[in-house]
Amino acid sequence: MTRRNQTIVSVFLLLGLPIEPEQQNPFYVLFLAMYLITVLGNLLIIFLICLDSHLHTPMYFFLSNLSFSDICFSSVTIPKLLQTMQSQDSSIPYASCLTQMYFFLFFADLESFLLVAMAYDRYVAICFPLHYTIIMSSKLCLSLVVLSWVLTMFHAMLHTLLMARLCFCADNIIPHFFCDMSALLKLACSDTRVNELVIFIMGGPILVIPFLLIVMSYARIVSSILRVPSARGIRKAFSTCGSHLSVLSLFYGTVIGLYLCPSANNSAVKETVMAVMYTVVTPMLNPFIYSLRNRDMMGALGRLLFKKKISFSV
Repeated sequence: MTRRNQTIVSVFLLLGLPIEPEQQNPFYVLFLAMYLITVLGNLLIIFLICLDSHLHTPMYFFLSNLSFSDICFSSVTIPKLLQTMQSQDSSIPYASCLTQMYFFLFFADLESFLLVAMAYDRYVAICFPLHYTIIMSSKLCLSLVVLSWVLTMFHAMLHTLLMARLCFCADNIIPHFFCDMSALLKLACSDTRVNELVIFIMGGPILVIPFLLIVMSYARIVSSILRVPSARGIRKAFSTCGSHLSVLSLFYGTVIGLYLCPSANNSAVKETVMAVMYTVVTPMLNPFIYSLRNRDMMGALGRLLFKKKISFSV
């Protein structure tokens, strides 16, 4: 009888970003610009890799998948945020909320696995250059990507189904700009211990282990380069590894801090800012870190522009 008398939530309200009304327009322009940079930058990477045969290598195969994942990851949350800021309509239906949560988890997990594959590729290329083509075969590369997609699909589905079994009663206000899993758990009026246990158990294989594998790969890369003293090589290694690890730390640090090590002192504002770091900033930085500072990618862009110039002159 008690459950029958409860008001079941069919629509959630997203509070959005913790900003003043007069700051809505500047932040709207800022987030729109960041979203366009993310989409266009990653599309350019995919476009160049598809067109240039010099980039048909394992590293760029993984990079093209990462770029696609970044576009989708940003598109899960930012368009809804922009629409909310522009129209002031912060409502999102229950089904749409769960759908957004599913795809958010899916592409966040996929990015984590693809970053591991890319780190392993660089480790093999630098530490075992003579055996690189044998180890990083087309079959292995395809298997790693397919495995990443399959594992992330099941992981995202598991959390979505566990969330769907919960009841949401009177409170339907989400203090976030998207349907975040931890924010939804706080609103549930039924027992969430199973959900929290699964988050803690699955967090190791999905987040912590990939992060440790990436750090170990880059540590072995730096160690291998330092064995052959070269000022240029050392400078290049620390420049590349440092920039990569800074973005990885931003992504994994905020995600692990939010979901695996949540603090009771974390305010809604702090959690929202941390979420912006890995949902908006990281996908935007990846094209610059992994590609636009890359000589092969810039060479491919130059060859493409040169061909266009010749065709126009003819």
